[in-house]
Amino acid sequence: MLSEQSTATVRATLPAVGAAIGDIADLFYTKLFDAHPELLRDLFNRGNQASGAQRQALAGSIAAFATQLVERPGTRPDVMLDRIAHKHASLGVTPAQYEVVHTHLFAAIAEVLGEAVTPEVAAAWDEVYWLMANALIAIEERLYAQQGVVAGDVWREWEVVGRTEETPDVASFRLRPADGSPAPAFRPGQYVSVQVELADGAHQIRQYSLSSAPGSPYRAITVKRVLGDNAPDGEVSRHLHAHVREGDRLRVSAPYGDLVLKSDDAPLLLASAGIGCTPILAMLEHLAGTGHSAPVTVVHGDRSPADHALRADHALFTEKLPDSAAHFWYENPEPGHPADRTGLVDLSSVAVASGTHAYLCGPLPFMRAVRTQLLAKGVPAADIHYEVFGPDLWLAQD
Repeated sequence: MLSEQSTATVRATLPAVGAAIGDIADLFYTKLFDAHPELLRDLFNRGNQASGAQRQALAGSIAAFATQLVERPGTRPDVMLDRIAHKHASLGVTPAQYEVVHTHLFAAIAEVLGEAVTPEVAAAWDEVYWLMANALIAIEERLYAQQGVVAGDVWREWEVVGRTEETPDVASFRLRPADGSPAPAFRPGQYVSVQVELADGAHQIRQYSLSSAPGSPYRAITVKRVLGDNAPDGEVSRHLHAHVREGDRLRVSAPYGDLVLKSDDAPLLLASAGIGCTPILAMLEHLAGTGHSAPVTVVHGDRSPADHALRADHALFTEKLPDSAAHFWYENPEPGHPADRTGLVDLSSVAVASGTHAYLCGPLPFMRAVRTQLLAKGVPAADIHYEVFGPDLWLAQD
């Protein structure tokens, strides 16, 4: 909880800090990478830095956290903190790195806001930072302990035991620990980080959902190749598609992620678009394998049936459930595809059972649209869960 004195100071300065938070985030990353270029090379996603997505996510999370401290004292935005902590744990972030961030973030605040940063203002925002940082450190320590790893030491060598071309731009890689030890347990919907060495020597990391269910003899990731020769956000996916074959090895983290089934006995709606189907497939396989009997509604949108990765599995696992229905929308459907399932996902004709818990994964515009439709159908906001591939620009809405 923020102290009374700091609460008053943060409340008074929040509009000014909020208006400048984008500039602060830009300057922070410039200072951070000037002082520690290895962090951009080997930890941060260069694509998200180039696009500005990471800066937006940082600014949004700080502003959301500070706003909650002053508007709802005594509470924490735990959904936001958990999501950030899972991402951090999958990257191996350590407590010491929060000190590094603090140094450069507060240098950026002082430079952008100038004389407005009095000692009182600096102390108040320092308190905000460490409340957020210490909350994340505590969650991350718990996540590391759950996986039986030391903070930051999340990496193991995994062997590629199979590769399947799902579509021209999507491939699945089946993995097992290279040392023959058991694969760590995970919950359907979670992801792993994969680190590869690129041609320029950088060790870039990306997260990929596990597309197989727990209990499989291997772990599978399904990777969509991001096109564009000069797109830094696609440099890892292009590397995997071009260079990784059966018998090769990858550095893979322990599994993390907070988009997991919270109530197996409730009616479920599993909605995805594009490659967002991967965590949904793991959930469906798990539900089919455990005899889930409550209603399950499966929704997916894609450009065309040919672009729909794992389409056969999507339909097969749904059919194995005793009370289920699958609804696939395609912008460019095959002849004979229902007209009311052509174009973008539209839930107006889809029945949603009372008590439904919804799980969404896909591009942010898709998830915004589906969430809006579900809210209109009476699904409580607390029962709508989502996963964002990359920095979460939706944090302030939770």
